[in-house]
Amino acid sequence: MSETTQLKEWIDASDNIVFFGGAGVSTESHIPDFRSVDGLYNQQYDYPPETILSHSFFMRNTEEFFRFYRNKMIFKDAKPNPAHLALANLEKQGKLKAVITQNIDGLHQKAGSKEVLELHGSVLRNYCMGCHRFYSLDDILRQDGVPHCECDSIIKPDVVLYEEGLDSYVLERAVSFISNADMLIIGGTSLAVYPAAGLIDYYRGNKLVLINKDTTARDKQADLVIHEPIGEVLSIFA
Repeated sequence: MSETTQLKEWIDASDNIVFFGGAGVSTESHIPDFRSVDGLYNQQYDYPPETILSHSFFMRNTEEFFRFYRNKMIFKDAKPNPAHLALANLEKQGKLKAVITQNIDGLHQKAGSKEVLELHGSVLRNYCMGCHRFYSLDDILRQDGVPHCECDSIIKPDVVLYEEGLDSYVLERAVSFISNADMLIIGGTSLAVYPAAGLIDYYRGNKLVLINKDTTARDKQADLVIHEPIGEVLSIFA
C-alpha cells in the first residue's frame, strides 16, 4: 500500500483529526521560510533573521525591525494553496477539529478554516503598545517607517518574537485538541522550534503522520512518514 493510500484510509476512518503545521505549508503559496538565510538577506541586512525578529532587537532597533518585517514577513497577495484548502474541506466534513499553526500569514482562515490556533500570532493583527488600540495590516502598511498610534505610541504586530512567550490560552487549547485527537497530521515543519514542537508529545494515539519534504528529528516516532510537498499530498482532499 502506498503512503498516500494509507493516509487516505486513515483520514476516511477518522473523525477527530488535528493538524499541526509550519512554514512548509505556506511555501507553496510563495511565502519563503525566513530561516533560510540567502544572499538577499546578507546583502540587505546586517543581522540574521532570528536576531531581527527578537523582542530585544524590536525594542532597540525598531526602525530596522520594521524594514525587515515589511520586506520579508508580509505577503498580502498570497493565496491559500491545496494544503490550506484541503484542511478547510476536512473541517467542513466534520473530520478535522483544529488547525494548529506556527505561521502568521492568516492563509488557513482565508481558505475557510474556522478553528485555527495561531501559536505565533498573526500579521493581520496589530496593537498600540500604549493604549492597546487595534490596527489592521492595512493600517500598518499605510505608514512609513515605524508605525505609530494616534496616542503616539508604537504599534506592534501581534506576532510572537524570539524571547517572548507563547500565549498560554492558545497553548492550553492546542494541548487539549492534540491529546484528544485520534489522528495527528504534522506538516511543513522541521519540528525544530520549541516550545511549539514539543506539543506533539501530548498525542496519545497511533496515527501520527509526518508530511515534510525533508527528514525531521521525529520521523522514527511517526506511524506514517511522507517526504513530499504537503500541498501535493493533501491536494486529493481539497
